[in-house]
Amino acid sequence: MPRIVMKFGGTSMAGSERIRHVAGLVRAQAERGNQVAVVVSAMAGETDRLIQFCREAASVYDPREYDVVVASGEQVTSGLLAITLQGMGFNARSYMGWQLPIRASGHAAGLIEGIDVAVLERVFGEKGIAIIPGFQGVAADGSVATLGRGGSDTSAVAIAAAMKADRCDIYTDVDGVYTTDPRIVPRARKLDIVTYEEMIELASVGAKVLQTRSVGLAMRYNLPLQVLSSFEDRPGTLIVREDKLKDYSMERQLITGIAHDKSEARITLTGLPEAPGAAAAIFGALAHRGINYDMIAQGSPSEITFTIPVAALAQAADILDKERAAIGYAALVTDTDICKISIVGVGIRSDPTLAARMFATLAERKIEILAIATSEIKVSVLIPQDYTELAVRVLHTAFGLDAEDAA
Repeated sequence: MPRIVMKFGGTSMAGSERIRHVAGLVRAQAERGNQVAVVVSAMAGETDRLIQFCREAASVYDPREYDVVVASGEQVTSGLLAITLQGMGFNARSYMGWQLPIRASGHAAGLIEGIDVAVLERVFGEKGIAIIPGFQGVAADGSVATLGRGGSDTSAVAIAAAMKADRCDIYTDVDGVYTTDPRIVPRARKLDIVTYEEMIELASVGAKVLQTRSVGLAMRYNLPLQVLSSFEDRPGTLIVREDKLKDYSMERQLITGIAHDKSEARITLTGLPEAPGAAAAIFGALAHRGINYDMIAQGSPSEITFTIPVAALAQAADILDKERAAIGYAALVTDTDICKISIVGVGIRSDPTLAARMFATLAERKIEILAIATSEIKVSVLIPQDYTELAVRVLHTAFGLDAEDAA
């Protein structure tokens, strides 16, 4: 009997009417004879509201108590969905993270250390449906622990892997993964299939459909993922291993998608000492305090530029200011008017002309490249933010990604 984990995001659970609709989707899977576990997020906006309450209570708060507060949103939606399914005649029960349990490493942004599936096996044996709040587990001391923002996707994948599910379906407010943001390029195409590696790269450089952490977990356990719309009965996007592509498509574009990310800031340090050790001092200081850095460009031995999340800019600037004497730089300049544009596709591995085509396409439109970063299947460039939409559109066309039948 197939086992399916269905995960529903905040927009899918936003109010009684939408919860009834979700219950109908769950019922359809159960009536097909599938064993179903459901993972739910809090109602849209609820987690932000609960976080704000914590901030109003104290500027610095105990992560343990923070978790108690923010985990309550998913508890509400899991109970409501169970009640709704019971009203439809199904044996549905909600189970908190501590009741399974889902063991987590700590508070506020814990890692999943293990999941006991005995409760789920009992539910399936009784032909029941288990409803599980996402984003939460239990710490070693028995207290409620949360998994960080976006942790519900990770919860769903981890539960699916633990119960050896055939597939994990992620239901959102979009009907799949697109070649780029359809709001920028109306001719963007929905992708029928994407590799784990491509989805991880797309998610890491701006695509918001799935959390990077959840895709990486699915890849580790070779668990097929599917992205579907909660609101439209249409095929979604399947995410699988690269060697599975041949089972689905004989012909595929070398570039899968174009992503953009405006949430990064640029820091430039000038007047650095022209001696070994400057980069180590800069990035060591940031890493020691948990600041992630990304694209790095060094125009000369005395100047270095790199990007970090905008949210971390003030903290990073403060750290570097305190380390100024040790690093030995003359000036620090910041810039938030930038955007990272990335092309992603397994074809980059074997075709060096793809990066060259990207650079040439941007040059033809007089779009300045401020920095470049590459991985095995991704090329990213930093450009002035004012050119974001133009860059996405021209690259989408240059790599043959426009839908032929789009208006």
